[in-house]
Amino acid sequence: MAREVKFRQQWSENPGSPPPFAQPAVQLGEENMAEDANAVESLWEEVRELSLGNSVERLDSPPSSLDFLRRFVSANKPCIISNAVSHWPALSLWQDHNYLTRSLSDSLVSLHLTPDGRADSLVPLSSGSLCFASAHVERVPFPRALQFVLDSSSRKSEGASTRDPSIAYLQQQNDCFREEYSALSGDCDPHIPWATEALGCPPEAVNLWIGNHLSETSFHKDHYENLYAVVSGEKHFLLLPPTDVHRMYIRDYPAAHYSCDLEGGKFRLEMEEPARFVPWCSVNPYPSPETKKVEVSKFPMYFNGPKPFHCTVRAGDILYLPSMWFHHVRQSPDERGCTIAVNYWYDMQFDIKYAYFNFLQSIHHRPRSSRNRLEDLDEDADEDEDE
Repeated sequence: MAREVKFRQQWSENPGSPPPFAQPAVQLGEENMAEDANAVESLWEEVRELSLGNSVERLDSPPSSLDFLRRFVSANKPCIISNAVSHWPALSLWQDHNYLTRSLSDSLVSLHLTPDGRADSLVPLSSGSLCFASAHVERVPFPRALQFVLDSSSRKSEGASTRDPSIAYLQQQNDCFREEYSALSGDCDPHIPWATEALGCPPEAVNLWIGNHLSETSFHKDHYENLYAVVSGEKHFLLLPPTDVHRMYIRDYPAAHYSCDLEGGKFRLEMEEPARFVPWCSVNPYPSPETKKVEVSKFPMYFNGPKPFHCTVRAGDILYLPSMWFHHVRQSPDERGCTIAVNYWYDMQFDIKYAYFNFLQSIHHRPRSSRNRLEDLDEDADEDEDE
């Protein structure tokens, strides 16, 4: 089981205690609040000026293990490597859905179903409060599961009325590629050689992701060094470094999960019993026009702070997503209606950077006033579409 999930499980068993990766907030006197705000918000700018720049660096070919370690891992800095997996048979073989269904004809896989394509995200309750909702998960034969993904994409794209409103996403964290899709193991490298040498260990988990244009992942972070390879379609990432933790407005939300009739597609949202709470990012970076002003007023540190890093990862590319970076993900499918990716989770080092992050997160921060970025939201959306 992945370490991030272990952390959440341990905390869920003692929901009244602070999570193991956060300490109670340091309360500062009023006279120190302004100085605190200036220092924290200056940090957001300074880390970009000194290290990160304003965009994610793109390399034309895979780096040496030493170069990767020096320039990116040690600096906790993301990068995109073009042509990193162009030698994989998967890039050509997986374009043929018949090949996939033949290879996995007898495989049971985990199919995640939600009413809107957003699993592990915040959902409003009838009371007006929010909960953390997980997808309904079914184990079904792969050919049927893939058809669910394709059908849910076409139904929503056509705006057709249907008794099955579910959005399907083929994924299951904690090593699903090696556990559920082993018949495809020869089509990809078992690890990323230059990353394995740089990080000094094999990947702890390898995961497969098959979704459509409606699949979306809300802002979160992982305690892994993530090598994310796209096989078909494109993935669109919004990234924020760990220094920007206060901009995520992490709060504790009651846990719930969707329950779904697979044939009828009717969803019920069920609160978990006994009750547990999940710390989760509150920010939706793409608010609707109707809610934009409200969202900006609720989360000024996100919308008024430095722009997040936008990057698009295309077929054949690898994104190095450093540990503890916050990321939000959307996707664009290929002409067959799918986006397919394989990612490798390498164990992170729980070193002084982790200690610094916990200290920063523990500081109670009150934002200073800053200019409104409503107009920038529209620019951000345009940039994301152009990439």
